[in-house]
Amino acid sequence: MPLLKLDQACLAFGHVPLLDHADFQLDPGERVALIGRNGTGKSSLLAALVGQGSLDDGQVWRQPGVKVAYVPQEPPLEPDHSVFEAVVSGLGEISRLLADYHQVSHAMGEAQADHEVLLQRLQHLQHELEALGAWTWQVRVDQVIARFGLDPDARVGSLSGGQKKRLALAQALAITPEVLLLDEPTNHLDIGAIEWLEELLLESGVTLFFITHDRRFLDRLATRVVELDRGKLASFPGNYGEYQRRKEAQLQEESVLNRKFDKLLKEEEVWIRKGVEARRTRAVFRVQRLEQLRLQRAARRERLGKVQMQLDAGAKSGELVVEMHDVCKAYGEQVVVRGFSTRILRGDKIGLIGPNGAGKTTLLRLILGELAPDSGQVRRGTKMEVAYFDQFRTQLDPEASLAQVISPGSDYVEIGGARKHVIGYLEDFLFAPERARSPVKSLSGGERNRLLLARLFARPANVLVLDEPTNDLDVETLELLEQLLQDYDGTLFLVSHDRAFLDNVVTQTLAAEGDGSWREYAGGYSDWAAYKAGLEAAQKQQVRETEARKVAASGAKKAEPAKPRGDRLSWKEQRELEALPERITALEAEQASLTARLEDPGLYQREPEAARQAAERLAAIDEELLELLERWEVLEAKAAP
Repeated sequence: MPLLKLDQACLAFGHVPLLDHADFQLDPGERVALIGRNGTGKSSLLAALVGQGSLDDGQVWRQPGVKVAYVPQEPPLEPDHSVFEAVVSGLGEISRLLADYHQVSHAMGEAQADHEVLLQRLQHLQHELEALGAWTWQVRVDQVIARFGLDPDARVGSLSGGQKKRLALAQALAITPEVLLLDEPTNHLDIGAIEWLEELLLESGVTLFFITHDRRFLDRLATRVVELDRGKLASFPGNYGEYQRRKEAQLQEESVLNRKFDKLLKEEEVWIRKGVEARRTRAVFRVQRLEQLRLQRAARRERLGKVQMQLDAGAKSGELVVEMHDVCKAYGEQVVVRGFSTRILRGDKIGLIGPNGAGKTTLLRLILGELAPDSGQVRRGTKMEVAYFDQFRTQLDPEASLAQVISPGSDYVEIGGARKHVIGYLEDFLFAPERARSPVKSLSGGERNRLLLARLFARPANVLVLDEPTNDLDVETLELLEQLLQDYDGTLFLVSHDRAFLDNVVTQTLAAEGDGSWREYAGGYSDWAAYKAGLEAAQKQQVRETEARKVAASGAKKAEPAKPRGDRLSWKEQRELEALPERITALEAEQASLTARLEDPGLYQREPEAARQAAERLAAIDEELLELLERWEVLEAKAAP
């Protein structure tokens, strides 16, 4: 039995139908991803399913008694509420009692409080909560808040974007929903939080219907992909990779059918223009068929075109973009950058990875010269023309028209040496001509991102800085942007939590290692993750081997029977046994030093021969340590009484 069902749904804004007699069904245990171009009505569909939006026609059916939780792109949170109050707000009457109980409990700990009055209030609340059987909800809420790493007493208005997204998810999961609807849940979350959310949703077993642009998130979670295209919902079993294969075949088939239809229509138009030679039944039938063909062609909705992006790198910058040596930056007691050195050349594509608050923006500002370091040296190249994409879209005036944002004071933009009218340029980014005079505030989140990209690419730049450019963009536009950045001749700095986007674009990665430490790695996110995983595995293996040697040595010492006096140690062997611990300690210290040195990926670029020699020496030390430990076991056994 389905949990949610959509039957012949119709919804239109203006003359364009977003839903055109669309059908959909969500069954228990499914994890369904809803995809489609920006502006096709995905968010409106989710809102209609939970009753927060209405349809023009058709029906929404929900299984009686089913608990549905919905997290929109921008959750409506009260800034004056505490985190605890926000999480319990969806529990009806219980929410008020729990919030009061939490507040009174904290007030009891204050020295200046009237404890007698508070105690009476606390007892009264306890009786009310017991009468409603609400203590299980108290435990549930505490567990959810702890799991999302939130401070229950923090004010909502003081939270960052990522913390507000966590709060909205905690609020939804606190009611233990059977169905969870998520609209762009990865926005504002860092990579660690996204991977954590993936695991949480997989473990929870909750039925999911979600919208996302994050292809890695989509691919891992989805058991079915539903596409909203030209008002219709098409279902594709499997993950995103399976959808891509099936969709390509479907589009090819649709293209062939459309070509055949258009050819037939053209032939009939030619025939009618020649004139009907006789009023025979056949001629009358052809005239009627032509009318039907014309109606079908007029009703056909063409697939929305692709964004036409061009990126002009302008004049080349100098070969050196920036060189940093032992740079440090701190804000009070918090060290954001500690002893960082790097050398970035023209054409490098650098990705910055780190949790929210790690200092990615600060490091970028140090690189670009917008911020002075506390210590260390920064040397920048020449002829740098920088274009900056701001994730918070502060560069967009909400009252300005789209045309004013792109080309203030002029009707033309110049791209690659060619002039183009601003309305035609906006059409390249899928903005209809009639919207050129519309204000920015009328745009959706994805449309604002497209507008900001259009503004950014309207000017030549040989250094491009993109801070979270993928938020709210549909998958097709993301893939086009990837291709554009891959072909870009200038230098790129990219801050993103989209793992697939990083993998497909960057050539080097600057990763936050904690405590202000930053390290450079070759490749994208997957290369960095594989290196870290390999390093952790090697360290664990080394610990296991060391423990195994100690256990083996201890066991051999206990198990070895007493030797006759003829097998006692000689004077020379006794001195050898006494010297072994010191030799092993020295070798282990050298081993640790070499391992730390080889962890630096820059060593392989700066001194490849030294890196090779260090690796060979490390292998020799492993062999030597094994030999010394075996010798130690033999001598210890021989020395035993």
